[in-house]
Amino acid sequence: MFGVLTASAQDTQHLREQLKTANELLSYFPDSVDLRLRKAALNIELKEWEYAKNEYDYILDRYPDNISALFYRAYVNEKLFRYAFARLDYEYLLSLVPGNMEAQLGLALLNQKDKRYTEAMDMMNRLIEEHPKTAMLYAARGNMEREREMYSLAEYDYTIAMELAPKNIDYIVNRADVRILQGMKKEALSDLKLLEQKGINHSALKDFYNRVKKIRN
Repeated sequence: MFGVLTASAQDTQHLREQLKTANELLSYFPDSVDLRLRKAALNIELKEWEYAKNEYDYILDRYPDNISALFYRAYVNEKLFRYAFARLDYEYLLSLVPGNMEAQLGLALLNQKDKRYTEAMDMMNRLIEEHPKTAMLYAARGNMEREREMYSLAEYDYTIAMELAPKNIDYIVNRADVRILQGMKKEALSDLKLLEQKGINHSALKDFYNRVKKIRN
């Protein structure tokens, strides 16, 4: 339902131009929800969290059940460290759309950031039971486990994520990282070679190779 919003440095100028256009259009159509959602999405890509929040506030003041605005305002509130407000948005969204996977994932990740570790892991386990073929859920649980230094569990989850989405480079990188953290030299090198086979330049992996060299076995 909800797309992933990301930004890269080389796209910044293009995003600025799009934002300028969106602002110009909003001066003519200030009540357009679609335009405000688009502008807020651009603000997010540019990491302009407060500006994005203002757009979602505007929409939700008028249309409090707007699903997209609720989801992304929760995301933005999280970025602003307004965890209590983010929680309210996720919980209200889930009251409108019970069982929504992305909202549940957002709330689980929020629980992790808010140091509610048991709640976070319980939610992730339930999500994976409900969606056992969704790679990003295993990767998200792996990230939680890595953060809590549960490296062998994280390695297992990244492995499942890789099996479900073999083209995803990030999952391989993450597994290589936790294998290095566990001192698994041979296995880590295998992941780094796999990354090179998938087109990642050896020089881009220099830091990983240097870490592997420090493993004593």
